[in-house]
Amino acid sequence: MLQPKRTKYRKMQKGRMKGNSGRGHQLSNGMFGIKSLDSSFITARQIEAARIAATRYMKREGQLWIKIFPDKPITKKPLEVRMGKGKGAPEYWAAVVKPGRIMFEVGGVPIDIAKEALRLAAQKLPVKTKFIVARDFAA
Repeated sequence: MLQPKRTKYRKMQKGRMKGNSGRGHQLSNGMFGIKSLDSSFITARQIEAARIAATRYMKREGQLWIKIFPDKPITKKPLEVRMGKGKGAPEYWAAVVKPGRIMFEVGGVPIDIAKEALRLAAQKLPVKTKFIVARDFAA
């Protein structure tokens, strides 16, 4: 019996981003977070840019949790290549984000610093977001 050829990454299909997020829709670590209102692929570079923007504003006080991980390889064939000849090489890695997914959480800082830090992080992302506060937060 023929064995399938092993590759370095798992070949994935694009899939459809229908419906709301099935998991990751409640705060688990921090007191504040940003929740996605759209569905999109978020690249590893966009996640890293958002992380840098938030931690730079917080001046490394408190803690930031990234709740999404780019585990989907997005492939692309080189320019001026004919159709066929298999799937293209991985171009970048992306995280699938659906509406309701919490992407970043912040704890250990006042609400005004957390709000501004997450606003700066949200500007780096290709989705509309909403600032959320934990239910047990006492102002």
